Amino acid sequence: MTKNKPSERSLARALGHDPADKRIDILRLVGQLGSISQAAREARVSYKAAWQAIDTLTNLAGVELVERAVGWSGGGGARITGAGQKLLSIADLLSRTRDQVLASLDTSDRPLPLLASIGVRTSMRNLLPCHIEQLVVQGQMVRIGLRLGGTSEACKLFSRITKASAQLLGLQTGQSVLALCKATAVVVTASPADQLDTAQQFLSGRAVRVSRGQSGDEVSLQLDAGLQLVGYAVAGSGVKARARVNAWVDESAVVIALAG
Repeated sequence: MTKNKPSERSLARALGHDPADKRIDILRLVGQLGSISQAAREARVSYKAAWQAIDTLTNLAGVELVERAVGWSGGGGARITGAGQKLLSIADLLSRTRDQVLASLDTSDRPLPLLASIGVRTSMRNLLPCHIEQLVVQGQMVRIGLRLGGTSEACKLFSRITKASAQLLGLQTGQSVLALCKATAVVVTASPADQLDTAQQFLSGRAVRVSRGQSGDEVSLQLDAGLQLVGYAVAGSGVKARARVNAWVDESAVVIALAG
């Protein structure tokens, strides 16, 4: 890192992850325990995942947050820098303030289950609320089965992320999450289901809007689960509004996010 002091903007950027995953918690544990390996064990994540958390926060803050102790060897001592302490202090203040605001809300008349999701800002146009039905570890990867609503196979989606990322997010079956993907990662086709490759995942629905373009047609569709999805069909595909369509999404293009 070239900077010695964090800027207000860089700290805000780093704090954008709290409380959506364990990064801030891991940084706090390093300060308490003076060890990355001990912090990893206490947070119940791998040593690799703990370092990924620290590295991500450091990149976002633009300044060193953890300093390795003299005589460092794998799993040895570490201490929080002044910038790291400042980040933790701000995180604690934001957490207390957030709790006070939420406690003051009267939700007795109308629940607000997606209140936290409203604040999510991203370039990804597809944000799909769903629940985790399945977590399958495959080596260093985790395949996540998601239910978008209802019980039909057409309402299911899969995501593939690293095991370290799943640990940092603390993912569990039954948990409510957001599935995110770019519109450019969604391929829309009018081909009927019996002509599709069953080894790939498709979401079925009905085209609502079609915007023609030389490089491809942008298609907004309503999924059978009732959610909206945006994707692209090849130019001249013949996809029309109100027609039944299928949308292919690569598992690795589906990002998992927690809100609130």
